[in-house]
Amino acid sequence: MIEAELKVRVHDPGGIMTQLERRAPGRAEVYQDTYFDTPDGALRGEGRELRVRTVRGPDGTRAVLTYKDAPVDDVSGSKPEHETRVDDPDAVHAMLRGLGYVPSIAFEKQCRNHEFEAHGRRMLATLVRVPEIDGAFLEVETLVKDEELSAALEDVRAVLDDLGFTERDLTTELYTDAVAAARRPSATECG
Repeated sequence: MIEAELKVRVHDPGGIMTQLERRAPGRAEVYQDTYFDTPDGALRGEGRELRVRTVRGPDGTRAVLTYKDAPVDDVSGSKPEHETRVDDPDAVHAMLRGLGYVPSIAFEKQCRNHEFEAHGRRMLATLVRVPEIDGAFLEVETLVKDEELSAALEDVRAVLDDLGFTERDLTTELYTDAVAAARRPSATECG
């Protein structure tokens, strides 16, 4: 399956949350993401991702192992995704390290998830804050087969349009890149 997803910068998180709550009640969750790569960064270099995510929310804690292949759509960055729940994330971390992967970056995402039907599709809209990055983001996604990607992205775009977003609000910046940039010492700190 491909995650047909678009992400926008949010200038009025409260207003967007109100609109999303009208569509479906939100679920507050905190994601702890650890991304793994080969020591030479080959996965990242090819646009692929290997991630262990632990999710803490009102229904307890769960963990998932996710592999995302290289993007199949340059405009949205949509990627084929394979995901499975795991019972013991620490064991998965150990397995990945044992296979030669190394943790490349880890960070927290504070999320509010809204699941609803729109344009004949099951949608997930996630309002995201990453403590190390300024601002808030909204991700709207649906899982589809390869041949449905173009139509699904149009449906996702229509949801964003309904929420008042425009092309100017779209971003393909990766959280991993933004967090890494935020952690780099600035030139003024070095000297």
